[in-house]
Amino acid sequence: MARKSTYNVQPFRSETEIDDFLRRTKNSKRDVFLFLFGLNTGLRMSDIVKLRVRDINKPEPIITEKKTGKKKRLFLDGIQDIVQEYIKDMKDDDDQLFPSRQGGHITVNTVYKLYVKIGHELGRDDIGCHTLRKTYGRFYYLKTHDIATLMYLFNHSSEKITKRYIGITDDDDAKSSLKGFRIGVKGGEI
Repeated sequence: MARKSTYNVQPFRSETEIDDFLRRTKNSKRDVFLFLFGLNTGLRMSDIVKLRVRDINKPEPIITEKKTGKKKRLFLDGIQDIVQEYIKDMKDDDDQLFPSRQGGHITVNTVYKLYVKIGHELGRDDIGCHTLRKTYGRFYYLKTHDIATLMYLFNHSSEKITKRYIGITDDDDAKSSLKGFRIGVKGGEI
């Protein structure tokens, strides 16, 4: 199965889209946690699948990104409850966080195939592994409008790259900034 270009893969744009996808993932505690972990960390799937319990079972974990080789601090405060719930039955800090039935950890390709399958069930052909990272970025940006911090979190070198990655256009920014904007109009009177 050929992978889609990163820019052909889209973020989820609403909580409803997230819920629809998540409902189809409910058959596996591992897959649900993987989905929620990816949505809430913004990590690349290649960094997520190789994690072990010890990598996230501390207050402020630091990992080394596979793609960039850079150290990255994980901010897990917002999902600490689901992290602890997920790992509570794991016997050893050395356990794979996302184990494969064949041993070791699941592969990015396995996750990709699962996400494409669920995407097709939803009538979408724009879902892939980067959907979670892009969704994280899009929701973060729409909540904070802090592009500088998002660039830092993604290790991107420009605002333009980051906005393109998360599917934000200049029209989106203009519309958002003009929401409720009125001058000289009081209570709908003319």
